[in-house]
Amino acid sequence: MHKYIFGAFINLMFMMGAQAEMLELRGELTQGSLLRGSAPSGSEIWLDGKPILISDDGHFVFGFNRDAKLEHQLTWRDPEGNHHEKNLKLTSREYDIQRIDGLASKMVSPPQEVLERIRQDNVQVAAARARRDVRTDFSQDFIWPAQGPISGVYGSQRVLNGQPKRPHYGVDVAAPTGTPVYAPADGVVTLFVPDMYYSGGTMIIDHGLGVSSTFLHLSKGLVKEGDIVNQGQLVAEIGATGRVTGAHLDWRMNWMNVRIDPALLVPKR
Repeated sequence: MHKYIFGAFINLMFMMGAQAEMLELRGELTQGSLLRGSAPSGSEIWLDGKPILISDDGHFVFGFNRDAKLEHQLTWRDPEGNHHEKNLKLTSREYDIQRIDGLASKMVSPPQEVLERIRQDNVQVAAARARRDVRTDFSQDFIWPAQGPISGVYGSQRVLNGQPKRPHYGVDVAAPTGTPVYAPADGVVTLFVPDMYYSGGTMIIDHGLGVSSTFLHLSKGLVKEGDIVNQGQLVAEIGATGRVTGAHLDWRMNWMNVRIDPALLVPKR
């Protein structure tokens, strides 16, 4: 069960001169969460001593990974130079762990001849996620990018022949090849590659200040790198490309290098 921040919002009030101003956070205080906020223009913000990007009009965002520690400190300086602190305590999550033994070695690790291709794929993805545009598309209420039953969840993990594999960092939507995929929020397309080794057709949409959506296993991309897209715009079609056993959309989200749970940003199914 997830713990909401005072009904999904946490309002931190502090005084600036004779006026009461508000620093607001929106999101869930739990592992894998993305918190979006606003502060008076001209404020500076730090999370655990590290500076947080903030737009000219005071919007900012930060997130916590799958296994993030549970206690954090948010610090900010208002436009008058006053410092403020707030301790944030996250709830821990339990993830589905599946153990499978007796597999052939080629089913556990990729063959040597494809390692360079995988490395090049990773380089392209990292470059696309490196943007730090001072845009605030992330502040929208996100929508589901595709319709269909949920067939995979964030944080789940397989242990193959006793070897823990990388956790699943997305939410899977099962649907036939050709099912429409829509932009979950406004953004800029930073990558589309039709045939990556693991993820097949791969698209990344940047939502500003280091927040991005990644769509995997696509059969077709309908927009190209550099395109500006609007929430609800048709951008791709679901497929079964890459290393998969059936057609589905794997939707992943990042804040910088932090992998967050997309399901925490959309209405529950």
